Amino acid sequence: MSELLHLPKSELTDQQVRELEEYEVSQGPLSVLQASVRNNTQVLISLRNNKKLLGRVKAFDRHSNMVLENVKEMWTEIPSSKSKKPVNKDRFISKMFLRGDSVVLVLRNTA
Repeated sequence: MSELLHLPKSELTDQQVRELEEYEVSQGPLSVLQASVRNNTQVLISLRNNKKLLGRVKAFDRHSNMVLENVKEMWTEIPSSKSKKPVNKDRFISKMFLRGDSVVLVLRNTA
């Protein structure tokens, strides 16, 4: 498999491309998502809008688009008046589709 990693995909057969993508999903960064789908475990996802999502991944693709269930969305709101302190907020979302271009970081939840 390691010999395929360094070749351009245009030089590979369809079967070799499928094998390479399977290998990348099972061994590369997407393995965190694959493990969450298989084991029904939670992941913590940091987004570009400074929000965090804690939920279970039901499906994903190579672009990190995801279908999530039992999601807790968390963020901090900063009041306009300087005398007030920032407030942590959250909400529950039972099912959602997350577009991969907003994902910054995915962590597996060890707890």
